[in-house]
Amino acid sequence: MTHAEEVMNRAMAVVDASRVRREREEERRRLIFGRIQLTPPLPALKRGGTQLSLNLDS
Repeated sequence: MTHAEEVMNRAMAVVDASRVRREREEERRRLIFGRIQLTPPLPALKRGGTQLSLNLDS
């Protein structure tokens, strides 16, 4: 086997390992995030409250 063939084989092995890792991570994320329940939105806050004074001299 020539040097070029060895380099190509190693490169293909790296690509295959990367694909397997990516698919495994994708499956893990699907399992983890699939279990998260979405909560309903929080109620809106009322506007028009009282402004507190910021008197720093006392």
